[in-house]
Amino acid sequence: VQLQASGGGLVQAGGSLRLSCAASGSISNIAVMGWHRQAPGKQRELVATITSGGFPYYGDSVKGRCSISRDSAKNTVYLLMNSLKPDDTAVYYCAAYRGTWSDWGQGTLVTVSS
Repeated sequence: VQLQASGGGLVQAGGSLRLSCAASGSISNIAVMGWHRQAPGKQRELVATITSGGFPYYGDSVKGRCSISRDSAKNTVYLLMNSLKPDDTAVYYCAAYRGTWSDWGQGTLVTVSS
């Protein structure tokens, strides 16, 4: 499945953004969808995942500030990020898990200014 991430941009610290990941096909049978991020000079980091049953997981760095959801009717996964910090600045990628993280979107840049 092809994934198209959007919704990134420049936001002030403390602000919010909602990222969207639109899939070219059905995500109903994809067990896990997720968001990862990669900041300059750092390794890619898992941000959040959601199972086909709607169960979320959040990385420690965003726990309590993010909410992941999926709309199978629209084949779209969302990541709502609140209380953004400069450390959240990164390229955010959505991905599909089929035993491995096999399908990746192109990434959307989130920049948080202090």
